[in-house]
Amino acid sequence: MAYTAKIGPSILSSDLSQLGGECERMMECGADYLHLDVMDGHFVPNITFGHPMVECLRRCIGPDPFFDMHMMVSRPEQWVKPMAAAGANQYTFHLEATTNPGNLIKEIRESGMKVGLAIKPGTTVEELAPWAGQIDMALVMTVEPGFGGQKFMEDMMPKVSWLRGQFPSLDIEVDGGVGPDSIHRCAEAGANMIVSGSAVVSSDDPRSVIALLKNVVIEAIQKRSLDR
Repeated sequence: MAYTAKIGPSILSSDLSQLGGECERMMECGADYLHLDVMDGHFVPNITFGHPMVECLRRCIGPDPFFDMHMMVSRPEQWVKPMAAAGANQYTFHLEATTNPGNLIKEIRESGMKVGLAIKPGTTVEELAPWAGQIDMALVMTVEPGFGGQKFMEDMMPKVSWLRGQFPSLDIEVDGGVGPDSIHRCAEAGANMIVSGSAVVSSDDPRSVIALLKNVVIEAIQKRSLDR
């Protein structure tokens, strides 16, 4: 089993006027990576930010933090090179947004980034499966993408369990409504990369929340390795 527990605060939940400082604060509180939500107003109704801001953030907080770009955009092919140049580490695109996933995966790899592949709640995990051997991470959305603060969709957990059973060493990320109340279900299903927005970022004690989330995932990974 090659995967490990990683917690990635969703920085969209932070004070956007202080984004550099907020990212540094999350890393100091024990975050393993930063999850950056890019929305284009087409694939999802909201608009957030693009590669110029990623470039500024990278300059501000240095080379170390791992930037996981969640590209909620209708033309993911368009932004691969700009995001790589801006300092992104992983490019997570939506299966629903492209007609040629294989080509896009190749482009992302050639640009020097890791590859993430995301599916919305309405997309079956079997549609992702043919690409699982070519990607670094699968993202199972646990809310409809586009807005923060939605309720965690527990009925997405069978997708996570199925992926973990089929692809034991794959990084599997969950995103949407994940916090102390839902982390046990995510960890038991087999998720190891946990995106958490307001539960971490808006907490009075983000360090404790990150530690709690991580410990639950570590325990689930240990249990799974013992059960095998």
